[in-house]
Amino acid sequence: MTTPPTTTLEDLRMPVQAQLAAAWTSFMFLYVYVDILGFYKPGVIDDILAGIVWEFDITPTWAMTALALLAVPILMILLSTALPAKVNRILNLVVASLQVPFAAFNAAGEAGEPWFLYYLLGVALELIVLAFILRSAWAWPRGLEIVGRSAELHR
Repeated sequence: MTTPPTTTLEDLRMPVQAQLAAAWTSFMFLYVYVDILGFYKPGVIDDILAGIVWEFDITPTWAMTALALLAVPILMILLSTALPAKVNRILNLVVASLQVPFAAFNAAGEAGEPWFLYYLLGVALELIVLAFILRSAWAWPRGLEIVGRSAELHR
């Protein structure tokens, strides 16, 4: 009996734009699901039906502000694939940097509460994704690196 030959899996380098779009998509899934699963926290639905989210009254201004804050990382999914490299890199660095304190603020509101560890886990996962975005954008391959990698792939 002969064993089949082993072959090495090809490890193609994914473009930075695709990595960033995937990371922003992961970030948004975490962001949304932390909120959705938070609806199971006792009293949350009752508060929403009473017109309150956390400490805020649900008003058109609140909804518009929430949508504007959510729109930024949502649009980063598209912009990460559509913008030229230089603008893309800078925008990812700026937006991810601004999202870090925003994520931390969301967990800080739950400090000392029974659900704190749940929100802490959500924020920790979001921060890991944001760190990946920052690292990927910061280390964006430069022209000569790309030429060298391309030559390596075609050997």
